[in-house]
Amino acid sequence: MRRVPLLAVFSVLLAACTQAPPAPPVAEPTPTVVPSVTASPSPTGPCPNHPTPACTGVPPGTKLRKLKLNEDGEAYRVRKKGTVLDGVHIPGVLLIHAENVVVRNSQIDGYVSNLDGEKSFAFRISDSTVGPAKGCLTMPAVGYARYTAERLHLRGNSDGFRASGDDIEIRDSFVFLCSNPDDHSDGIQAYNSGKGLIFDHNTVDQRFAKDITAPIFLTDAGQQDITLTNNLIMGGTFSIQVRKAGGKMIVTGNRLVDKSWVYGPVDSECPRIDWRDNTLVTIDKDYTITGTVGPLECVG
Repeated sequence: MRRVPLLAVFSVLLAACTQAPPAPPVAEPTPTVVPSVTASPSPTGPCPNHPTPACTGVPPGTKLRKLKLNEDGEAYRVRKKGTVLDGVHIPGVLLIHAENVVVRNSQIDGYVSNLDGEKSFAFRISDSTVGPAKGCLTMPAVGYARYTAERLHLRGNSDGFRASGDDIEIRDSFVFLCSNPDDHSDGIQAYNSGKGLIFDHNTVDQRFAKDITAPIFLTDAGQQDITLTNNLIMGGTFSIQVRKAGGKMIVTGNRLVDKSWVYGPVDSECPRIDWRDNTLVTIDKDYTITGTVGPLECVG
């Protein structure tokens, strides 16, 4: 029987995601920028301020061992429980189809998926670079459920992180988004999601993608308990979209680059969100905050 290439299979998953029609543009007043020396919300670790390409991804000086693709010539598939991939280069897709896999100090040129049919497998990925150096893949760079991601550099994928289940924790990572025609690019998107999403101290840059939804797009009715804290965000139609979740919705300490959106900064379910200490800022080319424009109010 003819085998269907893996990339075609995963493209079907992406097609299930749709984008609501954008609202008409809303004029924004011209702000007064006040110089800011606000300290990072996470002063420890390799990124003293918000994450950048310089302090995420494969650590400088790491020697990578190239792995041969073992699935359709397109992917490297892990089938053994507890496998540790340390210091490897995967010139394609990484499929995690075993429990408790660890990936660190590695480069994956495609994307990382732990979904096999309706089942997902727990894994942890850290200090790694995901996505091609050139071009743009219409896929989530990392997904889908039961995973922890730390200090990642995501590039060359139209979606950053996919949240499609329970127990997802994403910290200290840098996401640079691209898009192809008819994509609905997102920094993090909830789809068929579950309970317990933590998205803390990440940078999401969507300013240069054209076919877009939002850096933060958490609008799935199945999500329970969202914590969105201390992130630096830019781009999108509406930059922060948080709706429909059950349980707690916490959006605090986030910094949104002023006037980087298309229609507005926020379109969220405000009455149900613990919304505090979110501000509009300016940044330099190195993602350092150079000024505070004012408070970022919840709208929606």
